Amino acid sequence: MRTEPTNVAAELQWKLMPPAAFTGRDVTLGAASEPAYEMGGDAFDYALSGNVLHLSVFDAMGHDTTAGITANVAVAACRHARRQGASLTETSHAVEDVLVAHFGTSRYVTGVLADLDLDTGHPTWINRGHPPPLVVRDNRWTVELVCPPAGPMGAGLRLPVVVSREQLEPGDRLLLYTDGIVDARDAEGRRFGRERFVDFVVRHHSGRQTLHETLRRLMHAVLDHHCGRLHDDASVLLTEWRAGHQHRLVP
Repeated sequence: MRTEPTNVAAELQWKLMPPAAFTGRDVTLGAASEPAYEMGGDAFDYALSGNVLHLSVFDAMGHDTTAGITANVAVAACRHARRQGASLTETSHAVEDVLVAHFGTSRYVTGVLADLDLDTGHPTWINRGHPPPLVVRDNRWTVELVCPPAGPMGAGLRLPVVVSREQLEPGDRLLLYTDGIVDARDAEGRRFGRERFVDFVVRHHSGRQTLHETLRRLMHAVLDHHCGRLHDDASVLLTEWRAGHQHRLVP
């Protein structure tokens, strides 16, 4: 149900992206994007294939309709490559090739592409010029998943792409996000910031909030910090790995 008109870029994005909530195979996933009705270049995607959960988040250059088209092309190219059995590195190269073919190097996207093995809790990921993923662990603290970032997809830099790996623990929450979350500024120009973002997620995680309620409160906090209107898209993809302990999804 819509409460206001949607711009063309947001119309494109929401038609392409998967549902913002998913549960199954020892995992619960939630996603959120703001501003929901005036989205520009943010996009997220996920897919479950056997015991592997594929995750990706993209942030296209610009905040206009062309940014929305760029993000849509990136997601479509990512899905196409993944369905052909491409690796994470090969998938990111495929996205780059399609973007360069359509836009030259005038339009690009940053992004994180990840595969989570649901049997072992091993995530593998690559970083294409994007904020690094975070893991909320043990209800108290976070781990930053650092790996050498390659250049944005579509920029034509052809920097080496490094695949990194980590081990999750049962109950860990994996966060992929765009810079609009941490770069949101209040009326005095102060950033929402990574520290505030991390503290917010950890506090609500330790408070035993559902994953989806944590996301809802986070996006409200970001919007409130920015006086109710963001100047950049802000998106989060939050995944909880439960390691064999099935729980009913709470709305």
